Amino acid sequence: MNLDIRTFTLTAVFLLVVGALLGLLFGLRAIRDGQRTRFFRIRQQKIASGWRLMGMAILLGAAAFAVGRYTEPVAYQYFPPSPTLSPTPTITLTPTISLTPTITLTPSITNTPAVTDTPTATSTPFIPPAIEASFASVVTPNPDAIFSPLQFAQSIDNKYQPVGPATVFKNPIRRMFAIFSYDKMIPGVQWTALWYRDGELVHYETKPWDGELGGYGFTDWQPSPEKWLPGNYQVVIFVGTEWKVVGTFIVEGEPPTASPTRFPTRTNTATSTRGPTKTKIPTSTLQPTWTPKPTDTHQPSRTPTR
Repeated sequence: MNLDIRTFTLTAVFLLVVGALLGLLFGLRAIRDGQRTRFFRIRQQKIASGWRLMGMAILLGAAAFAVGRYTEPVAYQYFPPSPTLSPTPTITLTPTISLTPTITLTPSITNTPAVTDTPTATSTPFIPPAIEASFASVVTPNPDAIFSPLQFAQSIDNKYQPVGPATVFKNPIRRMFAIFSYDKMIPGVQWTALWYRDGELVHYETKPWDGELGGYGFTDWQPSPEKWLPGNYQVVIFVGTEWKVVGTFIVEGEPPTASPTRFPTRTNTATSTRGPTKTKIPTSTLQPTWTPKPTDTHQPSRTPTR
């Protein structure tokens, strides 16, 4: 029987868990039987046997946790996952790359910006020069690095496994994942993922590799829902400038239209009111000058008359 690593791990975890449960059951039963035994020596032997069974159950439970947590990643270090379909030119013979009027009869092939270059009608994908010029890594790629075929899903679990993988999706769509397994990668090497729709580049990501030597990974795209136009989509993975794997999926149905948002009405701003006018300081008025009182005039002396 051809048993893969994941199936072996799940089987081992199941058997260890069953053994742990049986150990707990028989251990508790032995302790209870020992407590009901009248003879001291037999009672001590049964109780000791019960505790040994419970200790063995605890060890089996710990072993089940360790096997489920570490066996699969360690096994991939020594037994790299072999992809079911090796990357051959037959994978890239999709409607988006084949000679179609959308590719050969558009000026975008001969005279377009470098970032929006579409793949030419050849069997070898390439990275647009503008994206290649933004590479930041100086680590030499490993030519023996391998990737499994891409699986597409709208969500993944905490182990990077696709939830409901498919090749045909219907709108509305919020986010799309392209999941893969890999091996013999070098940390820090430049890797790139290009997303095409009907031969037109709609999204890309390129950065130094921050994962492990082997395991599972993904690339994703989450634009606004109205940008998921129906058509044939293609995702190409590169390590350095060498392509490793190509995958395709189809989106059907019209995307939801963005509902127009009302602009806030312009409120008339309060006009600035003039402050109180500056009143002139009253000029000081001249105080009346002091006039001396008139001096008493002497009455004319009476002159005697004859």
